[in-house]
Amino acid sequence: MTNETLTVRSDLFIDGTWRAGKDGSRFPVLNPADHTELASFAVASVEDCDDAVVAAAGALPRWSATPARARSELLRRVFELMTSEAETLAEIMVSENGKAWPDAIAEVRYSAEFFRWFAEEAVRIPGEYRNAPSGDKRIIVTHQPMGVTLLITPWNFPAAMAARKIAPALAAGCTVVLKPASETPLTAAYIVDLLDRAGVPAGVVNLVTPRPVGPAVEAMLAHPSVRKLSFTGSTEVGRELLASAAGRVVSASMELGGNAPLVVLPGADLDIAIAGTVDAKMRNGGSACTAANRIYVHSSLHDEFVERLAGRFAGFALGPGADRSNTLGALVSQKERDKVATLVETAIEEGATLAFGGPGGSSGCFYPATILTDVVHGSTINTTEIFGPIAAVVRYDDVELALQLANDSEFGLSAYVFGPEGDAVRFAARLESGMVGVNRGVISDPAAPFGGVKQSGLGREGSSDGILEFLEVQYIALPA
Repeated sequence: MTNETLTVRSDLFIDGTWRAGKDGSRFPVLNPADHTELASFAVASVEDCDDAVVAAAGALPRWSATPARARSELLRRVFELMTSEAETLAEIMVSENGKAWPDAIAEVRYSAEFFRWFAEEAVRIPGEYRNAPSGDKRIIVTHQPMGVTLLITPWNFPAAMAARKIAPALAAGCTVVLKPASETPLTAAYIVDLLDRAGVPAGVVNLVTPRPVGPAVEAMLAHPSVRKLSFTGSTEVGRELLASAAGRVVSASMELGGNAPLVVLPGADLDIAIAGTVDAKMRNGGSACTAANRIYVHSSLHDEFVERLAGRFAGFALGPGADRSNTLGALVSQKERDKVATLVETAIEEGATLAFGGPGGSSGCFYPATILTDVVHGSTINTTEIFGPIAAVVRYDDVELALQLANDSEFGLSAYVFGPEGDAVRFAARLESGMVGVNRGVISDPAAPFGGVKQSGLGREGSSDGILEFLEVQYIALPA
């Protein structure tokens, strides 16, 4: 998609109206494939962000009282709109995020499923009625919307992360203020426009893009109307937001960093292991918190594994996502591309071997599919979330040691195990991870609870758990 054909919204959306920021300033949105400017997006001031919170608070009583069936049908309309306009939204993501077309169209379809799933969950919010064991009362347990929610989303899955938060919040009866990443605001604006066209009432969904981000987010979290924070991003930023939320005891859901291990056990079927590793490592060009970051392969399979993985990596076509035949796109920015390149250089300096790929040459933010071997557990690349198409392989001999290495991380978002099913399931049960793929490399699903343990986050998204993150439990005591 080029500048000439990009016609999506590039303003704030507050109280049902698209508008510029009050100070009139804007920031450029760039295409990382060629560094061209796609749009000039409105900057939200602290005052604009306050207006968004006030609008969400004003819309809350009516929206929370809207029958669940009506909320459900509205979310279903969003699903249908997103499905019918999938290619347009994918083109926007290709342009501002840099990802390859197959990744972009897959993300749109995945994103739409959250609106369909939570359209169904909206009418299934649980409740309880029982008699107290003492016989002196009847107990009613209901779930009430938390209130105004602040949703902060990252650049790597700009559609999916917005959908995964907005859909359950609206299903629960909450109103929202969405703060997307500044690298990918056009995707967020398109999704908000879909919601507007589907009939979401004014004030229920608001979009702000503050720069600098910190003071505006602090101000919104300090606002007495904000009762929920849902954040996806780095653990470092998550810690800071948790500290801010603690000041007013704001409920916080955190989907934070990952450093996912992938373990290939003795006796693993290499056809399955290689296919799964490609999925787990290269989905979204490796820019995923669930990406396989630390690949541990048993010595009995190591050499053949690396050789066959290189064969699969050789099949990736690197180039702009606007060319739909390309299967590996650009990283989101020059900063991200340089970070990945530095990690590879550092790994080689620390003793790793460049087995396939390497820097290459390109005018955009591209980095080719790369394999490093002789990687040492605990080295820089082994302890850093790569967020790029780099497979860093560690050879091991002892399965118990592999388990210790896999668990030797402050993160615990996702993990992958390949091997004979019984062995793999037993190994998976001992992993310190919120999600584990056994003999498969893609685990995300709107119907499954997504989230991690340790410093990878708090709470779950998706599944029936996802809507509960936006609901408060209320207990009502009645006379017996």
